[in-house]
Amino acid sequence: MGESHTNGAATNGVNGTNGVNGTNGVNGTHHTNGTNGVNGTNSTNGTNGTNGTNDQPKSNGLWKSLLHNGLTNGVNGHTNGNHRQNEWFIGSIDQGTTSSRFLIFNRFMDPVASHQIEFENLYPESGWHEHDAYELLSSVESCIERAMEQFTYKGYSKSQVKAIGITNQRETTVCWDKVTGEPLCKAVVWPDTRTKDIVRDLKNYPGAHKIPELCGLPLSTYPSSVKLVWLLQNNLTVRQAYEDSRLAFGTVDSWLIYRLNGIENNVHVTDTTNASRTMFMNLHTLQYDERLLNFFGIDRAKCTLPKIVPSSDPEAFGKIASGALSGVRIAGCLGDQSSALVGQCGFKPGQAKNTYGTGCFLLYNCGDKPVLSKYGLLATVAFDFGKGRKPVYALEGSVAVGGSGVKFLMNNLGFIRDSTKVGELAETVHDNGGVVFVTAFSGLFAPYWIDDAKGTIFGITQHTQRGHIARATLEATCFQTRAILEAMEKDSKHYLQTLAVDGGMSNSDLTMQTQADISGIRVERPAMRETTALGAAIAAGLAVEGCWTDFDQLTELTRKKAGRRVFEPHVDRKKAQRMYRHWERAVDMSRGWVRDDHLDDEDQSARPDILRQPTL
Repeated sequence: MGESHTNGAATNGVNGTNGVNGTNGVNGTHHTNGTNGVNGTNSTNGTNGTNGTNDQPKSNGLWKSLLHNGLTNGVNGHTNGNHRQNEWFIGSIDQGTTSSRFLIFNRFMDPVASHQIEFENLYPESGWHEHDAYELLSSVESCIERAMEQFTYKGYSKSQVKAIGITNQRETTVCWDKVTGEPLCKAVVWPDTRTKDIVRDLKNYPGAHKIPELCGLPLSTYPSSVKLVWLLQNNLTVRQAYEDSRLAFGTVDSWLIYRLNGIENNVHVTDTTNASRTMFMNLHTLQYDERLLNFFGIDRAKCTLPKIVPSSDPEAFGKIASGALSGVRIAGCLGDQSSALVGQCGFKPGQAKNTYGTGCFLLYNCGDKPVLSKYGLLATVAFDFGKGRKPVYALEGSVAVGGSGVKFLMNNLGFIRDSTKVGELAETVHDNGGVVFVTAFSGLFAPYWIDDAKGTIFGITQHTQRGHIARATLEATCFQTRAILEAMEKDSKHYLQTLAVDGGMSNSDLTMQTQADISGIRVERPAMRETTALGAAIAAGLAVEGCWTDFDQLTELTRKKAGRRVFEPHVDRKKAQRMYRHWERAVDMSRGWVRDDHLDDEDQSARPDILRQPTL
């Protein structure tokens, strides 16, 4: 669900066109080979090589060990051939809501090659959001090929890529024919709200209040379960496959793994972080629960569900069947927000991260036992790395509209031509001018869970300028993040002092300072912001021999990187509180815009019947 992509479309160079990590010289002016965006014969992070010995403290024991193993002049710097061939790398597929990417990380967790491709998002009706499942697959395959071209151009070989990890948008639902391997319909994307009537009915069904106790999620338009129910009701092709016991269901990770392995190998799996977003998995046993399946009316004899496995495993996910990485094993899989938490090295209870992508997603590590929220948050699996380790759980709060609000200003209102310029537009005014923008394009998620809200702008006067609305758009994400933080404090009984951030909007200093001011806590932004892709690479690297070995090693590597930025609160707390009360009032006034009055006259069962005659 959501994504933390920070780069532009089809950019070949590491960290793309948005200038992420620009201070380290990524795609800087000293690099050559401009046609491909590959950093020529030089390094990813400038002329000294990616975090080579010129960049790291030589007194550190970990670095001495790594250097002893053959890294003398920095990865992708000018190295001796033997040293170059002794290096190992981990690949990472990052399949998000608006684009797919493939990155290759070195042992220092720096990207040395990458490629990104944007694809079309489909909105056939109001509230609908779809993807072409084939386009998701082809974009990933193309990214792998292009990134490997960069990788081999620099003198490396496929044999040095020890494994691949996958991270993906969660909840997005794919249905395919398990006989032919062909998609049966468009993928239904996580923010899609066509299921709101089904959700309303399910909430009235006996036992509905017990569902969160089993799976950690409240009934909403969000999870995969209600998307599958809608397809079984309304799509004749999916319905017929179900009746014929040909239907295969999965989230995007399952679809990619199934196809990348080759359909003849029938590798149909998912990891616990993705399975926890379907509402079919028991959060305590980490296996499918018949009570949950029965509640949604799903017959496993007619619908094949993916096998649930840990997030890090050397065998369960199979291997790439063809292309530039043919034969390389897939060893890690994490839903995108869990992957970002891992990429931020949030391995300890009490650590939290916020990813500002298409949506905005905050995860709080609450240890090896799930915490069921009393304040509108989700209980989910943070990561599950197997090998005798206990699974780790998290509290999660989700904001439906983050970076997509900026794109709305650009694509729908024409305020800007480049989404990275929204901060400049917002800074043309000193404050929001009294404007509050409740960006409820798909209702409001945690901790509000208001399905019938719509995007609403309050406070417009003749004084209002584009800059006021731009600033109010950025503030909307920050206000909703504060609401989630307050709910987390209540559930965990712990006051958060620091919030780690990543994702596209985190590149904006104005947004991050606004977040610190509104929330009243310190905001920390890492130098290397490809944390979502890095998390999947970490999951894969931990699964195979000869790569990373433990959490302490990974944390040490991360903390040694230069360029970390800290934003401290500057606004008076009373002023921040006044602004927040203003926001809360606007949220209350945005309710009730989505109402289907005609449903009151219809004679329908309180529970959706998937065997009812579907309509097209």
